[in-house]
Amino acid sequence: MAIATSPDAAAPGWLRSPSFDLTFIVGIATLAIASGWLVVIDPRLFAPILLLDLWLLGYHHVIATYTRLCFDRASFNEHRFLVLGLPFLVLGATVALAFGIGIWTLATIYLYWQWFHYTRQSYGISKAYKRKSDGLLVEDDRLAAITLYLTPVWGILYRSNQAPETFLGQELRVIPVPDIAVQIAGVLAATAFLWWFATRLYAWLQGRLPLAHSLYLLSHHLVFFVGYVLIQDITYGWLVINIWHNAQYVLFVWLYNTKRFEKGVTDDARFLSTISQRRWAIGYFLICIAISSAIYLGIQLTATALAFGAVIVIYQTINFHHYIVDSVIWKMRRPALRQTLGISG
Repeated sequence: MAIATSPDAAAPGWLRSPSFDLTFIVGIATLAIASGWLVVIDPRLFAPILLLDLWLLGYHHVIATYTRLCFDRASFNEHRFLVLGLPFLVLGATVALAFGIGIWTLATIYLYWQWFHYTRQSYGISKAYKRKSDGLLVEDDRLAAITLYLTPVWGILYRSNQAPETFLGQELRVIPVPDIAVQIAGVLAATAFLWWFATRLYAWLQGRLPLAHSLYLLSHHLVFFVGYVLIQDITYGWLVINIWHNAQYVLFVWLYNTKRFEKGVTDDARFLSTISQRRWAIGYFLICIAISSAIYLGIQLTATALAFGAVIVIYQTINFHHYIVDSVIWKMRRPALRQTLGISG
């Protein structure tokens, strides 16, 4: 019910309202980290938690992208190539890699690309919160970006250093990383985080702490540290990051759509604008889950008649296409996107 809170209750620094943003920041991070540790404590829980993640969040989050691409005529016309052309190019490249070099290339590319994709999404969301803070805290943008990236960089270097042979049940080959590189990255990440934390503590004592932005960055560092460093098993750690990323995306797209159609239903996007009204909050998610479930169920039924390698190609094609599309449509420097989200200042 927190997601249905009226935007009139919003305070400076929140993207929508205290209840929505606390759900978005604290609730999602808690869910993701708790899920990961439950699996660490009892590995038998991995399969059911993964299934819930995929069917309620993962598939839904991929399909949510298409609410930005083709749920209304204007969006489809703007992104026609992303919908009709790009998927076939990605499919061709994925097939060439899998059957030209080896199926292991897909798991390897996925490991590093999903790390970059998750990091970039978090960076973009942090920029949205920064813009909503109304200049309450002035800081060097480059130093802030370096601090944000250092924890994920430490994490992916650590995973590479571990050199696991498999990832999500598939053969994996990683970039060789020496111990010293991981140690240096860890020291730099810890130092940068402690400096950032000290500056935020000082800002709080002075009464100028951007609360929402600070809470979001804290959750960012915590989730990446737990998912990539603290949890030893690469697949269990991935589950933490994946749940966090998927749930973030689903809620952020809902936020975008509700803001886009906050003035009411429009004739040129009647279906999307109808389900994006605040009174349709629960219905919006149920409809999106139903659509994503139907599409992915069809993919799975089709895939049962194909070889195992072909199944991997299909799913990774969907993932890689999603990564490319997101890098195009969610750039916070785009004026129209900032205006819709109410962060154009």
